[in-house]
Amino acid sequence: MANVTILGSGGFGLCLALAALRNGHQVTVWSFSQAEVDHIREYHENALLKGVAVPEEIALTTDISAVKDADFVVSAVPSFAVRSTAEAMAPYLTEHSVIVSVTKGIERDTSKRMSQILKEVTGATVAVLSGPTHAEEVGRGVPTGCVVACEDHNVVDMVQDAFMSDVFRVYASGDIVGVELGAALKNIYALIAGVLEGAGCGDNTKALMMTRGLTESARLGVALGAKQETFAGLSGVGDLIVTCCSMHSRNHRCGIYIGQGLKAKEAMEKVGAVVEGYYATASAHQLAEKYGIEMPIADAAYQVLYGDGNVQEAIGGLMRRQKRHEIDEIWLEG
Repeated sequence: MANVTILGSGGFGLCLALAALRNGHQVTVWSFSQAEVDHIREYHENALLKGVAVPEEIALTTDISAVKDADFVVSAVPSFAVRSTAEAMAPYLTEHSVIVSVTKGIERDTSKRMSQILKEVTGATVAVLSGPTHAEEVGRGVPTGCVVACEDHNVVDMVQDAFMSDVFRVYASGDIVGVELGAALKNIYALIAGVLEGAGCGDNTKALMMTRGLTESARLGVALGAKQETFAGLSGVGDLIVTCCSMHSRNHRCGIYIGQGLKAKEAMEKVGAVVEGYYATASAHQLAEKYGIEMPIADAAYQVLYGDGNVQEAIGGLMRRQKRHEIDEIWLEG
């Protein structure tokens, strides 16, 4: 039996807590909010995950020192809170500690991945777990698959053993960069998928954007040290499909409002939750410029979200781009 501490009492954090509990592990969930802890204790559910019972066997706390007794820690806080949470828990960790990051995003000011921040601040061994994992479905026991990546094979085995079940399958990978970037960058294209839907485009347009968006993601990922084939896996195309095609996705919902004419900030206020795709678009724009990577769809999104770009003009501009081969390698060789 392992001792697992989950940082973050949101939807996916609680889903992983339930998965570990079902496998016989001792589970503690930390929240920064005493009000949220009190709500879960009283109603045995999170307001964001209605209908999914949180049993009393899961310990709840606002004391970050709970990480010191864990065999491994799961970081499930929003991307904007990863650095501050890492700084808070660092004094209670050792060089032998293990952190599993499940946060999908890129730090706004530094363009760093979540695992980079956690490693930099705590010095712990860091793994990344990601994939098409809407909490609304994981919590209801809908069969789901994801992937865990770490350079340490023993850590990968430990995470697989902690969470795998009849309804939750965890694959293994050694490509932390690819798994993490696939998860973060797909938020951009989920937002764009919503924009296209809101603007009245059809399935053909969305399929075109998703396919070429995946190419852009892989292009940037390879430049940053990822393996291209990772983007064809669960954390790449898998997460892209589920996020672009589901109303569970706040990025998708936000995009619909933008496509219907709202400004980005107005749309995010209407969604009422963090829209990672908005911030990931700026980070991708910075990284693409830094490494000289061509990302025309993400660039068009950047102009619409952060500039004075028009949605219809952006679509037309992308469609009128210079002709080229579909496969990057053939185009480059030619």
